[in-house]
Amino acid sequence: MRSATLSDVNQEIAEPMAPPATTLPHFTVLLSSTRRGARLARLLAEAQLRRWGLPTKPADLLVAELAANAVTHGRVPGRDFRLTLYVIGGTLRIEVTDTRGDRLPALQRPSGDDESGRGLLLVDALADRWGVAEDRFPRKRVWAELRCASPAPGPTDSGAPDSPALSANDRTHAAAPGRE
Repeated sequence: MRSATLSDVNQEIAEPMAPPATTLPHFTVLLSSTRRGARLARLLAEAQLRRWGLPTKPADLLVAELAANAVTHGRVPGRDFRLTLYVIGGTLRIEVTDTRGDRLPALQRPSGDDESGRGLLLVDALADRWGVAEDRFPRKRVWAELRCASPAPGPTDSGAPDSPALSANDRTHAAAPGRE
């Protein structure tokens, strides 16, 4: 199997985004809705977090789970998913936007025999907060937040976050026990 490279990243911009009112450290990229795209999301997130001087764990695991869910449950043939990372205050926000707004994730407790279905349990355990935000139809944004140190000031890498603040449409899940 060929390993993912930067040439696998879709360089097209899905739609223009307005520049943020203030400059926030952020990174955003469109990726193919494939297992390779999900793997590349994790690799790109790790590289960006290192550039910002932030730890890669557990953010890389959150990116991997959210991207895998977008590819598995949010995939529409021919449509990409978007990974966005940004830091506001002392919080790293990870967002994965896909084109299946009609399929909202739900935290479930799989039986011991189930071979899948534990991704959101991992997200719930690792993230300080996570949730789902409605986006322009037919999309949804699944997000997770981690407390972190603010990265060193510098230029942003691409794009702008769609919504730095929580909106009334966000469905928030409380932190896992022991995470507060």
